[in-house]
Amino acid sequence: MNELDQKINTHFAGLVVRKDLVKTVKGNAIVPSYVLEYLLGQYCATSDEASIQTGIETVKEILRKHYVHRNEAGLIRSHIKEKGRYKVIDKISVALNDNADVYEAAFSNLGIKRVLVDSRTVKAHPKLLVSGVWCIADLEYEFSEEKDDSPWILSSLKPIQLSHFDFDGYVAARKQFTTDEWIDLLVQSIGFNPELFGKRSKLTQLVRLIPFCERNYNLIELGPKGTGKSHIYSEFSPHGILISGGEVSVPKLFVNNSSGKIGLVGYWDVVGFDEFAGKQKRVEKALVDIMKNYMANKSFSRGVETFGAEASMVFIGNTQHTVPYMLKHADLFDELPDKFYDSAFLDRIHYYIPGWEVDIIRGEMFSKNYGFVVDYLAEILRALRNHDYSDRYKEHFSLSSDLSTRDRDGINKTFSGLMKILYPQGEASKDEIEEILKFAIEGRKRIKDQLMRIDSTYPDVNFTYMDQSGQTHSVKTLEEEEYPHYYYKTAVDTATGIADTDSDPQGTPVAESFVKEQHLTFQENQKGISFDALFGAYLRGASKITITDPYIRLPYQVRNFMEFLETVVKYKSQDEEVTVHLVTSEDDFKAEQQQESFEKIKESCSAVGIDFSWEFDGTGSIQTRHIVTDHGWKILLDCGLDVFQNYEMNDAFTFANRLQKFRACKAFEVTFITNGIMSTNTDGQEHE
Repeated sequence: MNELDQKINTHFAGLVVRKDLVKTVKGNAIVPSYVLEYLLGQYCATSDEASIQTGIETVKEILRKHYVHRNEAGLIRSHIKEKGRYKVIDKISVALNDNADVYEAAFSNLGIKRVLVDSRTVKAHPKLLVSGVWCIADLEYEFSEEKDDSPWILSSLKPIQLSHFDFDGYVAARKQFTTDEWIDLLVQSIGFNPELFGKRSKLTQLVRLIPFCERNYNLIELGPKGTGKSHIYSEFSPHGILISGGEVSVPKLFVNNSSGKIGLVGYWDVVGFDEFAGKQKRVEKALVDIMKNYMANKSFSRGVETFGAEASMVFIGNTQHTVPYMLKHADLFDELPDKFYDSAFLDRIHYYIPGWEVDIIRGEMFSKNYGFVVDYLAEILRALRNHDYSDRYKEHFSLSSDLSTRDRDGINKTFSGLMKILYPQGEASKDEIEEILKFAIEGRKRIKDQLMRIDSTYPDVNFTYMDQSGQTHSVKTLEEEEYPHYYYKTAVDTATGIADTDSDPQGTPVAESFVKEQHLTFQENQKGISFDALFGAYLRGASKITITDPYIRLPYQVRNFMEFLETVVKYKSQDEEVTVHLVTSEDDFKAEQQQESFEKIKESCSAVGIDFSWEFDGTGSIQTRHIVTDHGWKILLDCGLDVFQNYEMNDAFTFANRLQKFRACKAFEVTFITNGIMSTNTDGQEHE
């Protein structure tokens, strides 16, 4: 275990589990993760390896004996008949037989129906009446010669979810973790390795949890396939349900007029709509209208009666085009069915997760470390629905008066949700509060900016906030920074064709004709960055370049350096030679491999007109990272050349592997200053 794992096990003993165990025990059982982790939490919630192995075998044995596979249902039914009583794990739903005035259960995998259930069980677990619940149940078999009697008897039923928890203990234990440690614990709890995610990407993952802890929260996520959009809503919590967007109807979602039966929003904390995108999908206008009313007012009416509900709505779907394509030709909601492509409906959404920023899930991204048993975290999040943290920023900041009531609601609810998730104690520093306030504003701004493209009646809005000194801070979306040429389009521009040109939206951050002293800041997950764009114009004409970076050790760091040398080659004249000298630190464990890599680089460089040399700093005192040229420029790098996030380095068929501008970058800054030597820029002018 690493240091964080030890800390997790100390403060949350018995409530955490090693996340790779789920895959170990799952086998071919088609059950949600929370069912498996419920069992693992009973037998493997420990850091003792021997106990874990014993627990794994116990859980496997329970699944082998009691989980009902559809193709073995006949065998299980036979067991029950022969033994008279048997325990099963299955998804159970209940319906009222009004002719006989009894409740009857149906077992999904076991394939039996009309199993009598007493009223007390139904009252204790009303979700049995809607879509079914995973349960551990004891079934008995008693044959009767009465024609209408079922031989199946339900002697006990226990939904698979936590029965109790200590909320105060949870809050007290949270105080023992730093914010970064806590975020990593939460990311591990949902199954991912936090080392492969930047801060912004971690927060994006955690926004997916807000519907579970915030009542009536409306969230949308559109992005490429394979990014894990639906996992949280199908596998994470027994309080959420995921349905296909094409299977939604007014009776199923809200209320059946003929029977008076309340739909999904009355029973579940979160209702997720999978495969929500798709222009070709047919949608009832009545459904959209009633959803608009519910999302705005937390109520819905059918006939003469009005009902209230607390379910949060989550809409997830796949996009077919790149972000610049959508911004140039339409907008970021363009993939939605026509009936949902409605400004009044979209205005009721509180946050838009930019799914194109989320990495496609790869095997190495899954965690092998400790995290909360998801059922425990699900119950904590549910308890937090009773709290309101939306005002916790007002001591330090205030929102722009430009913002509409819906803008404020969206920002406040997102801020409240992130506060509950990250700071359940309700206290955070000013900087921590500002970070999540900006994140909340950005997600709402993404919606409003697209609404201005769709509907010309929406006025321009300044998404800003003010601190106590009265200073105003503006917030931009990441795609606004990346593609400004396409982003600033309104409904009027779309109608008239203004700003619909073919200029490159991923223009170089440093223009060839405008090399100057400047400071550049880049956001996490920003794309369109390359060494050519950043450094090329500043390296042109240099005959000696010195790079100081203590971290050119690991294979990916050496590769970054090699790609920097490729930029040097591209920007030097063919008839000139350039000397490149690297000052770095020697690897404590793989110095021989590091030396070997540099020897290979030197040999390769000699063939393209570069004289490469290196030295190891023996003092270990390298503090700054920078590039210095002999024609007057010093480039300060806060991250060195390590500006890109993890990507598939060995996949020859991934463009991010071959072209830097398709990689997501880390948050970093670069400063270009002259070092007092006379320099000649690419515009031919001499500068001091």
